[in-house]
Amino acid sequence: MKFSSMILLLLGGSRVATAFTKPRVLQMGTQARNRHVYATVEPTVTKEEVETTKLPDMEEIVSLCKRRGIIFPSSEIYNGFAGFFDYGPLGAELKRNIKDAWWRNFVTQREDVVGLDSSIIHNPTTWKSSGHLDGFSDPMVDCKETKLRFRADQLFYSPVILKDSGETIGYVCVQEGNDEDMVKDAKAQTKAILKAKDLKGEVEAYSFKVLVDATEEEMAQIPSPASGKPTLTMPRDFNLMFETRVGAAVDSDNIAYLRPETAQGIFINFKNVLATSRVKIPFGIAQIGK
Repeated sequence: MKFSSMILLLLGGSRVATAFTKPRVLQMGTQARNRHVYATVEPTVTKEEVETTKLPDMEEIVSLCKRRGIIFPSSEIYNGFAGFFDYGPLGAELKRNIKDAWWRNFVTQREDVVGLDSSIIHNPTTWKSSGHLDGFSDPMVDCKETKLRFRADQLFYSPVILKDSGETIGYVCVQEGNDEDMVKDAKAQTKAILKAKDLKGEVEAYSFKVLVDATEEEMAQIPSPASGKPTLTMPRDFNLMFETRVGAAVDSDNIAYLRPETAQGIFINFKNVLATSRVKIPFGIAQIGK
């Protein structure tokens, strides 16, 4: 089932929900004797119907999940904390069931995979050796009007130049995608620029450049994808690792980081796992992120 189908089902769209009322049992046998029965559903709506149905926005999804006890905005009584959520009663059960099903399928039922649950804080030397400390950052820009943040290396800009006069009448800014979609978005922005300036005529072909290469003068004219106005900040590097401190003293010697990569715990424990488990290469090590 596609994500869009699940969202529509969650929101109780009667036209789609009726398609998921007849479960088909997949597995019986041992699971049935243990009173665990697994089932799936066979959707009867077409792909076109699902893709053309308007999906709800994030606020509607969060509101519904809150009403049904799936997730709650974190620290809500203190105005919340953007981007953080707490699992409610149903959400906690759902999360546990998904993790249990995943673990049972990929670890318990396989003889060539073992499990691991490593600490979320490692010695900072780990991240220095792996290259995360020096290079785990992305260039970002903020929209000063909408407060939205974008990766600067995924935005492309181009001047809009009139063919007849060679005059630059503005800039367009589009998100990374295939050439056809980028040109389509650029043409829509160009049309708005021509209308705002009361101009007519053809423009030269777009010469897209990545936003990180833009100068300050160009950034002052490049529109934000969110606001449509030149409200973007200059690109800045954002470290993607969450910094914390271990110990009572507040100094540089106590700096540590929450692991930015779940697999790193597998790499640094490989020798221990190999020495203590009755497995031979090739084998797998499974871990669920936190």
